Amino acid sequence: MQFNLAQKSNEAIKYLGTFKFWKELVIMTLGMMVTAAAVYYFLVPSKLIIGTISGLSIVLSNIFGGNLGTWITCINIILLIMAFILIDHEFGFKTVYTALILGPLTDFWDAVFPWQNIANNNLVTGTPSVMGDPWLDLCCFVLLLSASQALMFSINASTGGLDILAKIVNKFLHFDIGASVSIAGAVICCTAFFINDFRMVVIGLIGTWINGLVVDYFTDTLNRRKRVRIVSHEHERIRKYIIETLRRGCTLDEVTGGYSGERSIEIETLLNKDEFSSLINWMKTEQINAFTTADNVSEVYGRWNTGKKHKARKEFIDKQ
Repeated sequence: MQFNLAQKSNEAIKYLGTFKFWKELVIMTLGMMVTAAAVYYFLVPSKLIIGTISGLSIVLSNIFGGNLGTWITCINIILLIMAFILIDHEFGFKTVYTALILGPLTDFWDAVFPWQNIANNNLVTGTPSVMGDPWLDLCCFVLLLSASQALMFSINASTGGLDILAKIVNKFLHFDIGASVSIAGAVICCTAFFINDFRMVVIGLIGTWINGLVVDYFTDTLNRRKRVRIVSHEHERIRKYIIETLRRGCTLDEVTGGYSGERSIEIETLLNKDEFSSLINWMKTEQINAFTTADNVSEVYGRWNTGKKHKARKEFIDKQ
């Protein structure tokens, strides 16, 4: 046990000195700054409650008073403690970091540029609103939050809060994680009845649902790849271009034409959008006769050559 603890400590210290750690730390900080701005400028003035921990904190701060950032931090600390006790320490450094900095970053925006400087009166209710209408506030909040969440998901991080609560619901009520997020969000939205009228509660529920859809869209866009299949007699030239110029792998399969009965080689590869454009332009320039199809792939598992793997492949090829 002591050996394992010492080994893990050494690994953690080594990780702190890597470029990857500092890059992800910057991404998480920037992502949470955007999240805090979305909460502070588009939820706080109009008291619009979305199914997030920030929404619950707005309700509690309006009922009991106190600083919004403090409420956010306290709730997240309680949830983190519950997570470590109830769900076997599944939440690591990234979740702890993002959960704990959201409250202070909300206070940061309040100190740097208070929402009162840009707020208008709600055109319907007369209450403060940055955009002048709760639906516009909702749209701005969802776009900013969803973009931030998608960015965090790309480095296997999250904005904390609701994710922890959803995981607890998932474990003890046995709902799948998507349903757990929806249930936790809906319950938080309903707490808005303490400070808002029915109309604003409904807007919050709709916003929670839209946020899930937009997050899926942003996540799919960030992870999207092109699966390309090429049938050509010049498959060897194409293979070399993919491997040596694009620095990507490919698979060669022998295929038989259903009409002609002619045997040929089909190349299959996964490329990002820029690489796919480069390949198509090169084939046109070289006047390569080929039958090419491409479709979108939203998730890739296994050895996708990014970062060190991409660099290692390049160094390997250069030695050949």
